[in-house]
Amino acid sequence: MTTALVTGGAGLIGSHIVDAARAAGWDVRVLDNLERQTHRRGKPAWVPPEVDFVRGDVRSRRDWERALDGIDIVFHEAAYGGYMPEIAKFIHVNAYGTALLLETIRNRDLPIRKLVIASSQAVYNEGVYTCPVHGRFYGQTRPIGQLARGDYAMRCPCCGQAATPVPTDEAAPMGGENVYAISKADQERLAISFGRATGLPVVALRYSCTYGPRQSLFNPYTGVIAIFCTRLLNDLPPVVYEDGRQARDLIFVEDVARANVLMAQDERANGQIMNVGTGRAAAIGDLATMLARKLDKEIAPSLPGEFRPGEMRALISDIARIQSLGFRPAVTLEEGIERYLAWIARQGSVADYFSAAERRLRARQIVKRADP
Repeated sequence: MTTALVTGGAGLIGSHIVDAARAAGWDVRVLDNLERQTHRRGKPAWVPPEVDFVRGDVRSRRDWERALDGIDIVFHEAAYGGYMPEIAKFIHVNAYGTALLLETIRNRDLPIRKLVIASSQAVYNEGVYTCPVHGRFYGQTRPIGQLARGDYAMRCPCCGQAATPVPTDEAAPMGGENVYAISKADQERLAISFGRATGLPVVALRYSCTYGPRQSLFNPYTGVIAIFCTRLLNDLPPVVYEDGRQARDLIFVEDVARANVLMAQDERANGQIMNVGTGRAAAIGDLATMLARKLDKEIAPSLPGEFRPGEMRALISDIARIQSLGFRPAVTLEEGIERYLAWIARQGSVADYFSAAERRLRARQIVKRADP
């Protein structure tokens, strides 16, 4: 019998990996600290009673030792994410927590058969673009001075024309200009290099924007669909940064969970880094309008003329690599949103937590105003 550990197994992606692993016939243990900002009401009801639940923190060596005992496969999903202002906590949870995982495996000589790391599209500097004159190029982080002028386009480095986004492959330069991106890049590199040095099979999956049932309605810093929905359900406009034409690849959570379990069982994935997305992107402004329509709210999105330094203009995942191993996304954006909204409707009253968070982001200059 295979026994899997899912860190962050009470969260959006982790809990669906728990379901997928149990459906595969595996025993499952969960390590989760039930971070209050995400789990305001404690351990959620969707954690199955049959699961061995360990309440603990990835920053604790002792908690790792407890959680890893008797484990065959590790899905490391626990992370501190979004656009929150705590610099040290991002590094401590995401990078240091992963370092402790690797040290525990090595120091205790644990017979782990596979480690699947939750990476992110945030590790890229930018997406890939094409210029009508000079062709394809890897985008670079847009200068703050450009954004402050209200010029949000990704421009060709040769001629300065506005460029069109195309799918981003795994060879795109890593970097990232916010602390979350830096911490996820560190986490990914630590795990992959550890696997190469020790022979432990490691896979890093770079998730596109993931959404779906169980996405926290309490965390105002992460999950654009969840944030827009909580605003609309309180008769408030979704707040859209830049000009609303920035685009994201949005993937339903069950597809992400399925990709994890597939790659955990496929030896061809060992040592690889792979995008997990749909290969399509939606403009954020259009997404806000779609959600308002589906919720029967005649509320147009608010575009306050603000931007977040270091944010990508567009990211469409090139999924050819993971497709070659048999993965195909199964849930369309339209279907996925319908299922998510049906889940929200069963959650009772939904509060708006974004308004207070927005003031904090402005005060910490994580959000800045453009002055065209």
